[in-house]
Amino acid sequence: MNERLQKQMDFILEIDKEKNIFRQTHLTNHGRNENDAEHAWHMAIMSYLLKEHANEKIDIAKTMMMCLIHDIVEIDAGDTYAYDTEGLKTQKAREDLAKERIYSLLPDDQKAELIALFDEFEANETAEAKFAHAMDNFQPLLLNDSNDGGDWKEHQVTAEKVYGRQSKTKL
Repeated sequence: MNERLQKQMDFILEIDKEKNIFRQTHLTNHGRNENDAEHAWHMAIMSYLLKEHANEKIDIAKTMMMCLIHDIVEIDAGDTYAYDTEGLKTQKAREDLAKERIYSLLPDDQKAELIALFDEFEANETAEAKFAHAMDNFQPLLLNDSNDGGDWKEHQVTAEKVYGRQSKTKL
């Protein structure tokens, strides 16, 4: 196997670990906790299905890729619950270290491409990033609604906090 293909295979196997990162959100109808891979997949499908509702024209392939890669860093950094004020203080530093390690498994050109896409998502300025962020906020909201707010109740998240988080969504 050539070096490029070996690096790609190493990355592919590494990101399989995303299936072991469990989130605070439960699957529909009070199932088990959702994992990061399921969350990313769900966001990507939602983006495709809901693209007609974007406020700006979006490149759907780019948006879906943002959705698919945005939480890969949590393999090292761990999931930070959206309402965990202490965890949010260190999230960027933890994710920056993870980003460098994980994406460095790839060939340099693909590393640069995916880091640029991840950074674009994090900056939340382009139409694609705004729409991907909207899906990142909407997807757990949808699951929580299907569970009668069970995850919010479990973590004592008030309606005010939920509305505050959603008000930051840029479409």
